Amino acid sequence: MSLSFKSLTIWIVALTGAALALQAVYVALFGGWDITYGRSWILCAAVVIALLGNPLADRVQDNRFAVVRNMPAWLLWAIDLILIGVFIFGTLKFIEIQILIEETIFEYDPNDITIAFVAVLILLEATRRLFGLPIVLIAAFGILYCLYGQYMPGFLNHSGFSLNRSMQTIWYSFQGVFGLPMGVVLQVVLIFVVFGVILESTGASDALIRASVALTGKTRGGPAHSAVFASAIFGSMSGSVTANVVGTGSFTIPMIKRRGFSGPMAGGIEAAASTGGQIVPPVMGAAAFLMADLTGEAYTTICIAALIPALFYYGSLFASISIQAGADGIEPLPESERPPLTRKDMLACLAFVIPIAIIVFVLVMGRSPALAGFWAIVAAVIMGVFNKKNRENPGVIWTALVKAGRSCAWIIVAVGCIGVIIGVLNLTGLGISFASVVAEFSEFSLLAALITTALAALALGMGMPTLPAYLIIILVLGPVMQRMGAELLATHMFVFYFGVLSAITPPVAIGAFAAAPIANAHPFTTALYAVRIALVGFIIPFIFIYEPSLLLVGTFDAVSFVRVVVCLSLAIWLINTALIGYERQMLGAPERLLRGLAGAGLLIQIPTLQITFLVIGLSLITFGTIRSRRKLQN
Repeated sequence: MSLSFKSLTIWIVALTGAALALQAVYVALFGGWDITYGRSWILCAAVVIALLGNPLADRVQDNRFAVVRNMPAWLLWAIDLILIGVFIFGTLKFIEIQILIEETIFEYDPNDITIAFVAVLILLEATRRLFGLPIVLIAAFGILYCLYGQYMPGFLNHSGFSLNRSMQTIWYSFQGVFGLPMGVVLQVVLIFVVFGVILESTGASDALIRASVALTGKTRGGPAHSAVFASAIFGSMSGSVTANVVGTGSFTIPMIKRRGFSGPMAGGIEAAASTGGQIVPPVMGAAAFLMADLTGEAYTTICIAALIPALFYYGSLFASISIQAGADGIEPLPESERPPLTRKDMLACLAFVIPIAIIVFVLVMGRSPALAGFWAIVAAVIMGVFNKKNRENPGVIWTALVKAGRSCAWIIVAVGCIGVIIGVLNLTGLGISFASVVAEFSEFSLLAALITTALAALALGMGMPTLPAYLIIILVLGPVMQRMGAELLATHMFVFYFGVLSAITPPVAIGAFAAAPIANAHPFTTALYAVRIALVGFIIPFIFIYEPSLLLVGTFDAVSFVRVVVCLSLAIWLINTALIGYERQMLGAPERLLRGLAGAGLLIQIPTLQITFLVIGLSLITFGTIRSRRKLQN
């Protein structure tokens, strides 16, 4: 019974996942569903995928409690089916009550509230199975806070809300689980999740990797630089750090190790490169469209603003890899060993170039992001037909739809859980109270508010998809930063950057944990290497808050822009050489310290101070160059 039943559940998950992906395509082409039916049934489908795709029966062996490990499989399956049945009933009740609210005055009875409460608990259980406890605990504490906030001290105190009032907001309204974030994700984000999976499944990522290896063959980093290049492009389209790490890393990490880099370094390079893909325009893992919707800015404005910071992030990765390669004595590949970029490879590259070009073209023409995603999918499927492997295996599209549906389900469940937190914030006013406290704590210091926001984004983003983490932080702390003088778009970019970088920040570091097994390295060590390589990424957001000219839009001053670009470029080089301890030759501790201080000084946005550190930094580099030349002559 167990085997046949499990096969049935696999088919149910596959069919539900494919339907979820196909409905995203339908919505992109014909528009969204009715708000009541669409949001509720799509969340329900996502919960079904989460529970049946990660059943208790598969996880019981890892349970530390003997009583659970000894439970029969049929009972565990029965529990999952009961959870699904109750959630479906809760969905039907939500729809029924929404219809009644539109037609008449409605009064909730205890059964309605009990059903809602249990449905929310099941949603939290689905979230736990996908993302672990951290975000679930925050949501659970939020519900308890609604009920018992009258006993809390200080700014946390409120009058207290009954379970009836709490569930009305969290479940039976469009201010909680089924609120605006859910609507934005269903209408804008899911189509690009589907696009990224189809692009990967039809072989576009393979062509991208081959082109990257050929283009970076002359550099010291070689395969490491190719991983950075491929992950930047693929990560922008996929929107999933884990998918990016596994998709490109399974090929690039072994190559990086063969060139002489250590396992943790190889994994760290791939994790840092894959994580940063989400900050690369034009797609930015669908964040560009979400950010445009939340800020009211044009899509092209978001892309322009993201361009220079993304170039600096990946420029820093390239520099760090080159310096590390020099320190490890790794030389460029001999020309005879470099794979040539053939005409066939060039044609294969069109599999990802054309869909991206179509996205940009459709958006520039003024059409919706969802429609751009639809035509990009059409282009990806057509280009996939030219791949011989796809013609021999027509089922690749079905496999891609199933995989895309599961990826969509992960995002939907996460946003549903975030909706619980947003419902709590809306009901209790905690968001406004917390923002006021942050403002007071920061003593009207923008830097203190920025540090607080960055830490909050890193903490909430750990183990979570970037978009939900970005949503919750920007809704709570975004207004504080703006009141202290930060520009709207710069504020959104700041929060988004730290939401992205949480994927490589210990202790969770989901990107590093995905790369570590491929690299045969310890996950925590891999995460530390990833943070070191991507260190400049943690600095750039602070710079464009203080100097918005770096974003090229809004407040722009050409002189400030040139100054920031020059100082940041030199700071990247000085900081990386200080951290690794190499520039043409190994550096001593005093020189590394001086380089680190000069690099840090260049980041302080005070022009006169920057000029001083600019002179010091250039002097250190000149001294090092002269010394190394003398050494070669001797």
